[in-house]
Amino acid sequence: MADFTMLGTNGTIVLFVMVSLLGIVIGSFLNVCIYRIPKKEDIAVERSHCMHCGHVLQWYELIPLFSFLIQGGKCRSCKKKISWQYPIVEALNGLLWVAVVLVHGLKWESILFCLCASVLIVITVIDERTMEIPFGCNVFIAVLGVARVIIDYPHWYEYVIGFFTVSLFFLLIVWVTKGRGMGGGDVKLMAAAGLLLGWKAIILAMMIGCVLGSVIHICKMIFNKKKEHVLAFGPYLCAGIYLTILFGDPIISWYLSLFQI
Repeated sequence: MADFTMLGTNGTIVLFVMVSLLGIVIGSFLNVCIYRIPKKEDIAVERSHCMHCGHVLQWYELIPLFSFLIQGGKCRSCKKKISWQYPIVEALNGLLWVAVVLVHGLKWESILFCLCASVLIVITVIDERTMEIPFGCNVFIAVLGVARVIIDYPHWYEYVIGFFTVSLFFLLIVWVTKGRGMGGGDVKLMAAAGLLLGWKAIILAMMIGCVLGSVIHICKMIFNKKKEHVLAFGPYLCAGIYLTILFGDPIISWYLSLFQI
């Protein structure tokens, strides 16, 4: 946990309220990305509209969380229900941002980690639906990784090694299984995340993602009882990356302490 005593109680409360509100606002944009990226639609120029009737939304219909609640989860024009995905993604992004700042404090790395958390949400939802990880999302995380290298330049080699550590292993799996065991998007994701987190953290992220994927997927197979079980690995890797962002340092320190004499 980061130390916020210098801000005082009121200052700390104001900080986290601001972080959560900013995260919620960015979460609204994430919904745009989740809907438009798979459709190859513009995410910056085209105005937001109802997916059912095409009604162009006014500014008071775009207030994160509140517009959904005030309108009863329905479009003002056609009265059809709006997916709960929208408020959930907005609220989730706010919570993830608050957790990052709570753990890492007010640092440049916190900004990078918050932005990464947002991209991980987009990847998770899109990959779960389409079995594809958007290339642009991986590029964005890689850009964050470059920024991390610049910020922590004395340890640049840890991040460069992290770029290759897990991604090369995943690439080998893709080559051996001829693409049936893993997708190229997973390889690129771990390369970009490795550049952001460093080699030790990305190995931990991979391990967490593999454990989560195995346990949850087995549970799905048992309860769904389907003959074909295709695993979207991206969401579990994203969970592993985010959990490593929060808890990676103490876990790695604890593990390395086991080998100290």
